[in-house]
Amino acid sequence: MYQNYFFDFDGTLYDTYPGMVKAFVEAFALQGVELSPNEVYQVMREASVREAYRRYTTSQLDETKLHADYRNLEEKYQVQAKPFSGARELLERVIANGGQNFLLTHRDKSSLGLLERDGFLQYFTDHSTADDGFKRKPDPEALNFLVAKHGLDPNASVMVGDRTLDIVAGHNAKMAGILFDPDKLIKADVQAEQIVQNLNAIK
Repeated sequence: MYQNYFFDFDGTLYDTYPGMVKAFVEAFALQGVELSPNEVYQVMREASVREAYRRYTTSQLDETKLHADYRNLEEKYQVQAKPFSGARELLERVIANGGQNFLLTHRDKSSLGLLERDGFLQYFTDHSTADDGFKRKPDPEALNFLVAKHGLDPNASVMVGDRTLDIVAGHNAKMAGILFDPDKLIKADVQAEQIVQNLNAIK
């Protein structure tokens, strides 16, 4: 195993996509636009929520209302989000082997609330959320900050995430990348050091 594990939150530690997709589809429906949940999920997984907005927003829509509706709906649905199978065991295994866990997410501090609710926050040495103001992945700014802050060796570190941008962010920070792709949806040529469909398979 590696010594330092940097985990994405949405779609990696927690299965938040059902709530995100539902909120996104409903926000558009409030303005009379019908979207396919499966298509929205695929765009979010392969790219990002930002890309989903870019793809589906037209000049006829009220973007301010659209974003506000999505945020309100997503906040309501995310309380139902649960950790992926094997998440707790993986975090515990890293610590048992003398390693450290770090959180690196584009989500705000609500991610910390969910981790605390489920007794997961205790497994993390440190974290970086959207509230910290770092550049978004694949920019390595947040990773580099945590590496420098804790005096970590990038060669003994790995970024774990469910999207290509997570792997690229890790590589940009001179560390390895593990892609968690539970439904084998990522078609891009991802040069990850490991690709898994189950968190228990992570080395």
